[in-house]
Amino acid sequence: MSDKQKDKLLDALLPVVPFEGWSDSILMEIGASCELSSQKIAILFPRGMTDILRYFNKRLDTHMMGELEKRDLDNMKVRERITLAVRIRLELMEPHREAVRKGMSFFVMPLKASEGMHNLYDTVDAMWLAAGDKSTDYNFYSKRLLLSGVYSSTMLFWLEDKSEGYEKTWNFLDRRIAEVLKIGGALGKSIGKISSVADRLRSLSPFSKEWTGRC
Repeated sequence: MSDKQKDKLLDALLPVVPFEGWSDSILMEIGASCELSSQKIAILFPRGMTDILRYFNKRLDTHMMGELEKRDLDNMKVRERITLAVRIRLELMEPHREAVRKGMSFFVMPLKASEGMHNLYDTVDAMWLAAGDKSTDYNFYSKRLLLSGVYSSTMLFWLEDKSEGYEKTWNFLDRRIAEVLKIGGALGKSIGKISSVADRLRSLSPFSKEWTGRC
């Protein structure tokens, strides 16, 4: 029941925030129109607009993963899966593009920046999980770090894109993915070399079997 109430309040807010912003005053006003008292809103979203925007982000991630499940990902390369995930995520936000823009401004505020980073991490993590990523080593973090840059820069480009069908955005996305593949490959090789050296140094430790065998 609470999710239905959350959805009702969020859906009522989305058409309004492009003009009014994500503010506590508009939250109370829209909440009243949804027959939700301030006490009930505080129960649903204890941190007010911060929690509402976190919920909005989570809902978009859930819808994105649902859309990706409908696609034949098994016959796609990883690059194609990630590109598709970013594109679907942006397409899901398209009806609320100005609300998304206002949301980004909300998270620019110093006290809210960490919450914005949490949203970003949740989204790129969902993308990699949907793409079938099962990494548990350093690749887990490097993949999400690199995709964070791709997704955030593409979203900023998309917010200003006036081309038909967002054609320029999709071209920008393709270029960014290509750049990251090069960076990711070089990063993986570098980290692999560092790990190899570290393993070698550990083997020469006075406590290692190799060292002990020399005595």
